[in-house]
Amino acid sequence: MPSTSRFRRSAIYSVDGRRYPRSVTEDSIEAANAHLRGLGYADRDLAVHPGPRGKALLKGNKLLSPLSDEPEIVLRVVRELVPTDQELGGRMLRPADLRARL
Repeated sequence: MPSTSRFRRSAIYSVDGRRYPRSVTEDSIEAANAHLRGLGYADRDLAVHPGPRGKALLKGNKLLSPLSDEPEIVLRVVRELVPTDQELGGRMLRPADLRARL
């Protein structure tokens, strides 16, 4: 059944007007999720998801509230600032703490 929407899918644009091709956004999200799995996190505990306007969302049970930013920034946060699941233990990550350490 063909789509009934009159809107066509297009590239993703950020709030500041920069254009992000789907592949760049998807590649950053996939790389971040692969790194999180390498750190021992299950997808339900901590994962990156596509967000509106070209943003990426870091969210899950180990995060107090979602972190939303450009895909490259979220990938940097995951690579440089997120501890392993074992190091984090029963504590929760806070987006404000992660942003302060950027």
